[in-house]
Amino acid sequence: MSFNLVHIWHSMGFLAKFIAAVLLVMGIASIGVVIERLLAFSRSAKESLAFAQKATPLLRSWEVETLLATAKAHKASALARLFAAIIERYIGGFETLDGNITPVELARNESERQKEQLGAELRRGMSVLASVGSVAPFVGLLGTVVGIIAAFQGIASTGSGGLGAVSAGIAEALIETAFGLMVAIPAVLFFNYLTARVNTIELALARSAGELLDEMEARYAPPSNRGRTSDVGERQAA
Repeated sequence: MSFNLVHIWHSMGFLAKFIAAVLLVMGIASIGVVIERLLAFSRSAKESLAFAQKATPLLRSWEVETLLATAKAHKASALARLFAAIIERYIGGFETLDGNITPVELARNESERQKEQLGAELRRGMSVLASVGSVAPFVGLLGTVVGIIAAFQGIASTGSGGLGAVSAGIAEALIETAFGLMVAIPAVLFFNYLTARVNTIELALARSAGELLDEMEARYAPPSNRGRTSDVGERQAA
């Protein structure tokens, strides 16, 4: 029998076709996740670069109100969203200066929460790749087992034996395993690649957040120090 996928498909039983359809859905889901994540990472990187170019001079002059507005304008940027949450918590902290926690400490706590949330969002859908990479080979193996069982049942019903009688059925059954591996291998490779991308992004976010918090620590003055020139400092002095 020639290697004809159309002929093999038509010769499969219902259960084997169902298993092949499941593998096809897994492959389509993996492709969808990879494309969506790559587009999201690209869009976020582009927005983050534009935000960083605008934020650098504002950070140096410590124009926190303008920096907050700029961060909120770049909603597709993970960096801008992180900065917006930290700065907003920092500014809000000046309304409760009588408490035991300083605005810088509040901003630092908010930074940790936001990094966890952004990390979860960056990994959105990647569990699909992990599941497909681990399950697809076994689904393909299940299809092979089902196909081999069907081949031997055909021998039992016809009463004929020999390698020639079962070779076609076994070949059709092994296609399921090959299909499962074809789905699983790219899923594992892309999962590892996207995981590395996420780790790199998280490292950059942590470094940027640390620089912002260091600047807040350096600029912050306790309520007894009134010699402030920034907008936040004026609000604190008032």
